[in-house]
Amino acid sequence: MAHDFAFRIDTTRFDEDYSPSEASRLTTNFANLARGEHRRQNLRNALDMIERRVNDLAGGHDANGDRYGVELEIVSAELLLSGGGADREFPLIEVLDVTIVDRRTGERHAGIVGNNFSSYVRDYDFSVVLPAAKEAAGAPTIPDDFGELHGRLFERFLESAAYRERFAQPPVVCISVSTSRTYRRTGTTHPVLGVEYEQDALSATDDYFGRMGLRVRNFMPPGGVAPLALYFRGDLLADYSDLQLAGTIGVMETFQRIYRPEIYNAGTAAGKVFRPSLEHDDWSRTEIGYDREERSRLAVTQGRYTAEHLMGPHGDALAQWAAERPVLAR
Repeated sequence: MAHDFAFRIDTTRFDEDYSPSEASRLTTNFANLARGEHRRQNLRNALDMIERRVNDLAGGHDANGDRYGVELEIVSAELLLSGGGADREFPLIEVLDVTIVDRRTGERHAGIVGNNFSSYVRDYDFSVVLPAAKEAAGAPTIPDDFGELHGRLFERFLESAAYRERFAQPPVVCISVSTSRTYRRTGTTHPVLGVEYEQDALSATDDYFGRMGLRVRNFMPPGGVAPLALYFRGDLLADYSDLQLAGTIGVMETFQRIYRPEIYNAGTAAGKVFRPSLEHDDWSRTEIGYDREERSRLAVTQGRYTAEHLMGPHGDALAQWAAERPVLAR
């Protein structure tokens, strides 16, 4: 049976009127914020935090600190499947695209695509594959090929006409640093990204993103209290403008302050040596509701959904198709 796969991109405006679609992966930061009685206020508060932080980092040189506006779009990549029947589609990846609007000049600046990263196949890997490997081995274990298919699918997406027609640069993903690693300051500083930290060893997440052809650097931005992990290709400091980097930090530091306030809304900034922990007491909540327990439950549900609707019927064909080209070197 012949199998052909392709990608299609849809976009959804992320603003105070945003409501998750039926196909959206509900564990994403933006989908979690957009449910419940206070959904509109949640979204409004988060977007206000993002704009304030971007203006703080970008140095707009205006007394009001509101020169730059931020517009966000959710980029949904669907995998189109065909062979032996009617064409079907599967919601593969969701990322965020940032546009920064200069209110003084009217110019619109393309930011960085990526930022938040959401993937059904990643849910499958961590919620189905890893538990099964642990049960078979009788102890926690990571298979040698763990994340390989996901990495190749990501690579094929970046190579696709759907991606290249819309985005001129590779993505940058920005997430929380790992609570399993220790981080130490280096001598590198950047005007927007701030102080660089190096981890004592790669985390499981670092390895997983490595399968996607992305390497990691960790920076604590000016005015921040903890480093963020940035995953990228090429040269992070040279390939993107300070304004683009300010957009990514403003968006993702805001999400982390909401999602992991124990680390990113802590009362004391990280020192020269930093071990992230969710057990610290010196932190404050934002006024934005976020359900971490629901997020964990949904990850398992979505992993099982992927096993049933994608990996079961199409896994072997996907692996063969995705392996036709190797993942690019980081």
